Amino acid sequence: MTSEVLIFLGEALVAALILAGSFFMIVGSFGLLRLPTLMQRLHAPTKATTLGVGGILIASMLFFLFTNGWVSVHELLITLFLFLTAPVTAYMLAKAHLHRAKAEPELPPTGRPVGWATFDPVASDPDPDSGLRPAGEDQRPLDTI
Repeated sequence: MTSEVLIFLGEALVAALILAGSFFMIVGSFGLLRLPTLMQRLHAPTKATTLGVGGILIASMLFFLFTNGWVSVHELLITLFLFLTAPVTAYMLAKAHLHRAKAEPELPPTGRPVGWATFDPVASDPDPDSGLRPAGEDQRPLDTI
């Protein structure tokens, strides 16, 4: 292959990643605006928008690889940080929403002898001598503890 063909293929790959990333970012932004509840809106920025930003960052890494001959570590670190923190953030927002919006009796049954883990963090404690309260006792709302 000639160098012009390789340059064209590299530019086409970068352009395709930018277009795909932009599409996912638009879909995620639209979902954030249009979905009715918080729990549904959580999926838009944590899934689609994360893929969009990841695609654009990978396109940037490839661009610098093709033009300068080295991989930019900054974009790689941003991508890794984004893919590690977005799910944790979504989990914490969902957990906070669950505590603010619902009481444990309103939630569907778990089908196990213990309740919802987010409402009873010590229910699965195997050591009865640990001094932690057993499941079902003193289940006060989060803001009164």
